Amino acid sequence: MQLNNYTDYVVVNKSTAALTINSVLRKTYLLLSATLIFTAITAFLAMAGNVRYPGPMLTIFGMFGLLFLTQSLRNSKWGLFAIFAFTGFMGYTLAPLLNFYLHSFANGGAIVIAAAGGTGVIFLALSAFTLISRKDFSYLGGFLFVAVTVAFLAGLASLFLNYPLLPIIVSAAFVLLSSGLILFHTSQIIQGGETNYIMATISLYVAVFNLFVSLLNIIGVFGGRRN
Repeated sequence: MQLNNYTDYVVVNKSTAALTINSVLRKTYLLLSATLIFTAITAFLAMAGNVRYPGPMLTIFGMFGLLFLTQSLRNSKWGLFAIFAFTGFMGYTLAPLLNFYLHSFANGGAIVIAAAGGTGVIFLALSAFTLISRKDFSYLGGFLFVAVTVAFLAGLASLFLNYPLLPIIVSAAFVLLSSGLILFHTSQIIQGGETNYIMATISLYVAVFNLFVSLLNIIGVFGGRRN
């Protein structure tokens, strides 16, 4: 009787864990889709208004400030407002870059579409692989943290140093690192390591956003035709 009770307890716990994971996955992908659409709308409106780039310092402070706010409110309904504020701000900062490609390159529209398509294909492929294989990529966590920090500092350096190849190297590094982060964060959800869908969403969103911008820069350099 005791063995049966223990077996039933294990089965119930596993079923409950599976339901929780599926719920987090569903909410994460729904919210991620909504935030990406909101970013696109915000970017379109900012492009139509021909807004200027706010500058690297304001962008960095705004981005990290809203990230911190979202993390602080992750267990509250206000966390949803915070994540949309963050993703809207990212759309606003993206608009000048998109305008640059659309107005400075004869094939600017094709560059933006190729970057968006490449981002979608990479994200779907990596997510599907992780979900189907159920592989645990948690071992990548420490390496990705260090590598992203180094790449971020290199990106800041590229704003002040006149090394033409440095921005391309940084963009290529972020393509690889963003891909690794998609694997890592998706794995965290399906392994039960991340149970807050707001944090899961914002983690995947940042990876997708950086992947898109990096692909945009690389395609622009190697496939762009200046007006």
